[in-house]
Amino acid sequence: MAQKTPLYEEHVKLNGKIVDFAGWMLPIQYKTGIIAEHNAVRQKAGLFDVSHMGEFSVTGKDAFSTLQHVVTMDLSDMADGQIHYSPMCYPDGGVIDDLLIYRKSETSYLVVVNAANIEKDYEWIASHLVGEVDFQNISDQVAQVALQGPLSDTILEKVTDKKNIPEKYYTFLDQVPVAGRPCLISRTGYTGEDGFEIYLAPEDAPYIWNTLLAAGKEEGLIPCGLGARDTLRLEATLPLYGHELSSTINPYQAKLGLFVKLNKEEFIGKEALTNLKATTDKKRVCLVLVDRGIARAGDKIYHGDVPVGEVLSGTHSPTLGKAIATAIVPVSLNEIGTVLTIDVRGKMLKAEVVASPFYKRNQ
Repeated sequence: MAQKTPLYEEHVKLNGKIVDFAGWMLPIQYKTGIIAEHNAVRQKAGLFDVSHMGEFSVTGKDAFSTLQHVVTMDLSDMADGQIHYSPMCYPDGGVIDDLLIYRKSETSYLVVVNAANIEKDYEWIASHLVGEVDFQNISDQVAQVALQGPLSDTILEKVTDKKNIPEKYYTFLDQVPVAGRPCLISRTGYTGEDGFEIYLAPEDAPYIWNTLLAAGKEEGLIPCGLGARDTLRLEATLPLYGHELSSTINPYQAKLGLFVKLNKEEFIGKEALTNLKATTDKKRVCLVLVDRGIARAGDKIYHGDVPVGEVLSGTHSPTLGKAIATAIVPVSLNEIGTVLTIDVRGKMLKAEVVASPFYKRNQ
């Protein structure tokens, strides 16, 4: 039985098209449609229910040591109020999940994980605790909404004082009021735009959701579903676990080597990742289809008659007006301008390797 987020009834009221996603009943789109929702985020603002994401509390004297041990990123330079993104790997270098780590204090961290991986991630970290640490799955105590787009700052200022809004990307402020309700406001997102992820008590979620929609009406704020979330993240070339990341895809293949700090002390997967950095012969590329058609995950890719990989994610890009896809192919085929062929339901379509990301907002 799929679970319902605290905002399920709001999605029903707004005629959201509900689907089962990672065991959660969530809207894939509203009556506005995916393209309109996508464009709203690129041009104005959109509001997403992301309450299905998982949250863990890591506290105690050895909270830092535990996290430093289980993730590939170096957390030693973090200050209170900062956020780090990091893969978490198996000993062989395959990716368990990719996480956001929030430092509240030297002895208190919030870890945000993907919805489909909550149980797996919890069991993995719980079995690799270091020293004195209290580790809790608090997912059912936390709701989350994402306000994304170039006008998100303007909208948020209508419901909280400017001093409560984090200024820098990948920073947060905790226990600040949003329309009078205590929240954690994080300047993060999964769309390629400026914006915020707001963590709050489940019972406050409908009130905050509706208050934000009302506050942003003049700016063109609309609710957005999973469909737009996926097209937005793919345009920004942000990885999705199970597609660009998995237990059989290592961070170097996914072009996430920047988040693997081999110079830090021992961590799970360090030895394998050290070897993989030197030996990885396949890496992720961005592809734009030259021929008409849309490639989807699993479609086979060829260079001439030779199979060289398969599509990880594929969609039509509303911003570019073209079909786009990601894939992992031999490094020799990573050069921009390389032409590959994708078998899309029996049709052999040409695709060209392009620069990553597909889309980058003006700073």
